[in-house]
Amino acid sequence: MAVEALSSAPRVKVAPWNDPVIRGWVFQIVVVGLVGLLAWYLVSNTIDNLERQKIASGFHYLDREAGFEIGDTMIAYSPASTYARAIWVGLLNTLKVSVLGVIMATFLGTAIGVGKLSNNWLLAKICEWYVEAFRNVPLLLWLFLFYKLISEAFPGPRQAIGAFWNTVYLSNRGLYFPVPVADPIYKWMGVALLVGIAGAWGLQRWAKKRQELTGQPFPSISAGFGVAIGLPFIVWLLGGAPHHMSWPELKGFNFDGGTVIQPEFTALLLGLVLYTSAFVAEIVRSGILALHKGQSEAAAALGLSRGQAMRLVLLPQALRVIVPPMTSQYLNITKNSSLAIAIGYPDLVASINVTINQTGQAIENVLIIMAAYLSVSLSISAFMNWYNKRIALRER
Repeated sequence: MAVEALSSAPRVKVAPWNDPVIRGWVFQIVVVGLVGLLAWYLVSNTIDNLERQKIASGFHYLDREAGFEIGDTMIAYSPASTYARAIWVGLLNTLKVSVLGVIMATFLGTAIGVGKLSNNWLLAKICEWYVEAFRNVPLLLWLFLFYKLISEAFPGPRQAIGAFWNTVYLSNRGLYFPVPVADPIYKWMGVALLVGIAGAWGLQRWAKKRQELTGQPFPSISAGFGVAIGLPFIVWLLGGAPHHMSWPELKGFNFDGGTVIQPEFTALLLGLVLYTSAFVAEIVRSGILALHKGQSEAAAALGLSRGQAMRLVLLPQALRVIVPPMTSQYLNITKNSSLAIAIGYPDLVASINVTINQTGQAIENVLIIMAAYLSVSLSISAFMNWYNKRIALRER
């Protein structure tokens, strides 16, 4: 009877301004409206000021001739190229140093993080000192230091240090070494390499399922490596096995031929890797310590060595704790690469700055930078979120 009385009791009417649902919608509509008005005011005011000062707006300048050199390029570029290609070259340089930095910082940071947990007192202390030194000094200072050391530690091109029967030269202008002369077959070798990597990945998954079903192991690592390397080699043989090389030779005040790893790129990559790996090391260390000590004891009871326990038991479980904060470090590497302008490396920001100085299109170029970094950051976040979901524990 009491339940029926409660259910049949009339509902108390609430004024619209006291209803939390209605109030929440009203507040959201008001906030969106205010943000829209602010955006409209800023855009319209900017357009009016540009017209008043007779400054052209738009992205039409991207098709004009750039007229400036870029010292380090991954694709063909000359001063006769357009501003759009110059910006694309800068973006590729940013992606190159970011991808290499992510890979190298991951391996180095993992090794240092594991080293901090070592039973060897000296190794643990060295790793601890490394983390404290690099984590507490600004990255820009490290970049200045590395660039100064590299540019002054080595002689000029005429006194360059030769190695490997004078086929590789090291000077304060970079490391020069021979490369194959461009040939159309190399593009197909790249395609074959990607196919080989995909095949190696599929082979590893098949070997894992086979072992789960039959208990018989399969040498998936060596077989996958053979597939990834063998396919490009077969394509190279079918393409006539081109072997012509471009060799670096001293002509005048610099080397001609071959290719070069410039000191600006080396200093930037070294600074990003060493600085970020200190943070990665702490993430890895804390992820391992977050596991219950029973995991280590169980691995020892099974007869696993400390290295095997770390590789097969602890690190795979610690990934669930490591991956989320690691995403932030990968994003930091990409964004911190913009400091390349301080040491003269032609990244995206450097190319955009020259473009702004020559065209005066500051707003458009800043929007390009924002869009580029936003796209790269969202791509990294999406991939890491996918990987994090893939390794997450699933309840049955």
